[in-house]
Amino acid sequence: MKEELKKDPNIKEDKKEKEQPKEENIIEKLTKENGELQEKIKYLQAETINYRKRKDEELESRLKYANQDLILELLNIVDNFELALKHEDVSEEVKNYLTGFKMMYTKLKEILTNYGVEEICRIGEIFDPTKEQVLITEEEKGKKEDEVLDVLQKGYILKGRVIRPATVKINKMNEKGEMKNE
Repeated sequence: MKEELKKDPNIKEDKKEKEQPKEENIIEKLTKENGELQEKIKYLQAETINYRKRKDEELESRLKYANQDLILELLNIVDNFELALKHEDVSEEVKNYLTGFKMMYTKLKEILTNYGVEEICRIGEIFDPTKEQVLITEEEKGKKEDEVLDVLQKGYILKGRVIRPATVKINKMNEKGEMKNE
């Protein structure tokens, strides 16, 4: 029996030796898991930062162009003023009204300029589809292909963004690159 008791501690030692590799495996497993979780945390932190940047840019854009709808409505009024002010050969009484219209028109244009509105005026330049739309094509001798000949409705840019493209008439040559009426 004494011999059996002596063997019992050996058996316990064998168990300890078997438990050590298990503990090492657990430590390795936990270390690996810890590394994976740290990577996930870094990924989520980066994702959160990117989300915040996107939201800040979106908010900034909304604030920058918040007045766009109002400005588009005011541009229609500007167009009406311009039509009214084209008439110069009128009676003295109407001329007095036109003087008042000119003052209001000038003030309205000044306000729009203060809010970052710019007029698109490209007569004599080559047609740019990002800023203009063609309504009429005409063949005019001595002008370049796709040159803007006339602006039918003014276009406007708000803080770098086209909010209303200009409606224009451009020069178009026939298929041979010649004028039809030559």
